[in-house]
Amino acid sequence: MPPKRRPSAPAPAQERKARQSKLAKENNITASEESEIKEAFLLFSIQHEDYEDSKEGVIPTPSVRRALIALGTPPSSPDELQELLDTVDPEVTGYVTYEHFLAIAALKLHSRSDESQREEVEMAFRLFTGGVKGGEKITMGALKRVARELKEDVGDQIIKDMILEANGGAGVNRGVGLQEFEGVMRRAGVFK
Repeated sequence: MPPKRRPSAPAPAQERKARQSKLAKENNITASEESEIKEAFLLFSIQHEDYEDSKEGVIPTPSVRRALIALGTPPSSPDELQELLDTVDPEVTGYVTYEHFLAIAALKLHSRSDESQREEVEMAFRLFTGGVKGGEKITMGALKRVARELKEDVGDQIIKDMILEANGGAGVNRGVGLQEFEGVMRRAGVFK
């Protein structure tokens, strides 16, 4: 009788990419965006006897504004807020289900203007350049300062490699400009 085979070693754990739900596909958002929306919703959700079928619960309509703010997509005006509330709660029940909230939150995420994204990139860039607006570059010294402030131990070679990666190998002394920084942020998936 041949010897028994031992089970093979388990495969190394691989990071699983979150799958898009049917609701996410319907609203043209990624699984990551859906997760953000759900997190904002759950901050304010409650269980209500009239909505027992809703496993995520519901949020009271006054909390819709706060949930959108938590998501980083606040209504631009009281009129827009009222329009959103009329959309998600047309029968004026006082409560909004997750599905309805996701639909308006997805619209708000899609409507983020290029200008607001540009402002976010510039604000993040200024954090690295010490708050100076304009033609400043992110230098090795600036990255060391940020690492110190974050209490991160990052070696000089790693910082040099980061700069070279960001500026396409143009040299450590050249630094990283705003356009290059924006490219890095887009490649990292921070902005689309």
